Amino acid sequence: MPLRTRLMSTDRALLVNDGGGFFSATPDFLDRLSAGTLSSFERQFVLERGHGVDRADPLGETAHLYNVAERLTLAGPLDYLILVPTLRCNLSCTYCQVSRAALDQTKYDWNDATLEKVLSLIDGLSGPRIKIEFQGGEPTLRPDLIRAVIDRTCRFEERQFVICTNLQNLGPEILSLFDGPEVFISTSLDGDFETHLRNRTTNVEMTGQFRRNLATVVERYGPQKVSALPTIDPERPPTPDALIDAYLEFGLESIFLRPINYQGFARKHHASSREQDMAWRAYHEKFLRRLIERNWEDRSVVLEESYFSICLRRIFQPGADRHVDLRNPNPLGYDYVVIDYDGQVYPTDEARMLSRSGVIDLSIGDVHSGWDTPARATLNAHASNLFDPACQRCAYQPYCGRDVVDDIARYGRIDLPRQETEFCRRHMSLFDLAFRLIYADDEPTRYSLARWLRLEGTPLTFGEHCA
Repeated sequence: MPLRTRLMSTDRALLVNDGGGFFSATPDFLDRLSAGTLSSFERQFVLERGHGVDRADPLGETAHLYNVAERLTLAGPLDYLILVPTLRCNLSCTYCQVSRAALDQTKYDWNDATLEKVLSLIDGLSGPRIKIEFQGGEPTLRPDLIRAVIDRTCRFEERQFVICTNLQNLGPEILSLFDGPEVFISTSLDGDFETHLRNRTTNVEMTGQFRRNLATVVERYGPQKVSALPTIDPERPPTPDALIDAYLEFGLESIFLRPINYQGFARKHHASSREQDMAWRAYHEKFLRRLIERNWEDRSVVLEESYFSICLRRIFQPGADRHVDLRNPNPLGYDYVVIDYDGQVYPTDEARMLSRSGVIDLSIGDVHSGWDTPARATLNAHASNLFDPACQRCAYQPYCGRDVVDDIARYGRIDLPRQETEFCRRHMSLFDLAFRLIYADDEPTRYSLARWLRLEGTPLTFGEHCA
């Protein structure tokens, strides 16, 4: 019975098998499990529901191994590109995680040779689909480069483009890009006017222009084509209702709650962002519980916190989400890469930020000579939680992942015991909360969980009990 355990309270424990199946039981059950004295009912419960393996049942054993394998990430063909056509930006946010270049600086855009290599790379991709995310800097400073890339992808059966923009400028050429049916807009909305002003521009007119432009694109395209996420200063967070209302003002129902990232300029201006304390985790839970309350109060709209929904899907829908923080193993430089303004290739956007900040060069190659390199192999040798002794004992290992770049960014090393890392503490807290909500015996919570999992109707229960 390959079961991992975690106490949920003084009278309930969570048990999880290698394939991610779970149930709860009393601490006395754990004692009987450890002593090998389960009752016949308890043993039957565990085996019939696939939580244990009967070696005399080859079909059951095969099913268990399939469930384990379904949790593991197998890198497919390269079909996701993060492209940085320019590092220049028309804002100077103190928490910028990229360390952008000033608007008037030169040599921070793709040159002709880099553009041609990017286009050649796209020509050589063999799969039927492609997703491209344009990052920066501010990528809309170079709509010509964005257009050249989009025009080169017409042969793909499925294609999607995300332009990450601060929406300060919204001229005809940019709107023409946004008009494309496969083009989506991603921006940042930190809260109400005063919060956004303080965090991003300190310029009243520029903040007003951003809000007018955000209203324009939502009205022109509908909220389904526009996503926004806030960057929260944990030392001065907005109230949950104030942040929710700021999003609902623009018809936005999904909020990706994130604290200041310990990258780029934020390393200098917000040094406390290296670690997040219990106050931040308490704020996150308070925010989620307020979403649940509001979803129940007004069922005409479903509000969600995007990252928590990703964690839920990792529990209930293995293989349904490619979010890189929680893949395991986390293959780097295979099915997606980041191509910077100078043609350097990185395994993640955070790796690019570390290089730009002068912390460490985590590039794995360049667009001219390729990235099947020893640097990539070295990173991938450690990009799994399967063999970490702390992870092997953790109930949440089947749902969790490994992010070596985050460890390097925060600690300059990857060999800290897992439980001493911010990545581990963050996800232990999130999965603890997820299971408290899964086993919550109230209809409003079940209603929101079902919607966040994209389920029709409201299941009677999400988790089962034994003993």
